Amino acid sequence: MKSLQLLAKADVIEGAVRALAVLEAFSAERQRLNATQVAERAGITRAAARRYLLTLQALGYLEGERGVYWLGVRVLRLAGNYLASARLPRVVQPTLNRLSATLDCAVSVAVLDDADVVIVARSGEQRMLRRALPFGTHLGARLPAFATSTGRILLAQLSRVQLSTWLEDKVLQRLTPHTTTGKLAWKACVQRAAEQGYCVANQEHELGVQALAVPLRDSSGRVVAALNVVVPADADATWPVQVNKAQKTRLSAHTLALVPSYLPAMLAAADEVRLLL
Repeated sequence: MKSLQLLAKADVIEGAVRALAVLEAFSAERQRLNATQVAERAGITRAAARRYLLTLQALGYLEGERGVYWLGVRVLRLAGNYLASARLPRVVQPTLNRLSATLDCAVSVAVLDDADVVIVARSGEQRMLRRALPFGTHLGARLPAFATSTGRILLAQLSRVQLSTWLEDKVLQRLTPHTTTGKLAWKACVQRAAEQGYCVANQEHELGVQALAVPLRDSSGRVVAALNVVVPADADATWPVQVNKAQKTRLSAHTLALVPSYLPAMLAAADEVRLLL
């Protein structure tokens, strides 16, 4: 919506904006909604919500019964067309496949969409099925940027002013006992990710899952996405370098092991992709 503000009012089709807002009112947490609920979430009147719901249902983008609506299969046409035509998923897929086979874990690429990160490419889910499949590894999954390694490494590319603006209207909800919810502490995590060039999230979004992310840059050096690996929090690995006591108190032994075990291969993959973007 921020880019919409840059358009001249005469160039904005309000009906299209509202129709998309109605579709975006539905999510994994809000799968079935009535007109009143859609009106609240889309910021329109109930009468307008009803008309949009009926129109989208007639077009196949929604299904409904007795005043309750849910997303229809035609929505997948838009997502499918994106995945088939967008350059980023096609370019990174071979690299993801090789990286997943090398590291024997699930890997994915995500982009930032305001408060969320969206998975646009992935590989290795079958490897995670041998252990525990983390939530949100499927294509199109939306995860809270503040609590994920991909979100933090992408937000680490913002200036301090931009980051503060992004954070203004966000609620850092406690998702697990390990989630960082204090804004000052959270900004320190993002700053550390910016300085290190990578980010670790240990069970902050989901218990039993830890992840490591690095930025993906195009040939001009612009960050376009994030690459991450997802492993169980009890993953077996060794820590081959010296770590001081302060660092040990800040990170678990398993999280410490994550960086040297996976980071070199991830950085090599990021370099490989950069030559192609």
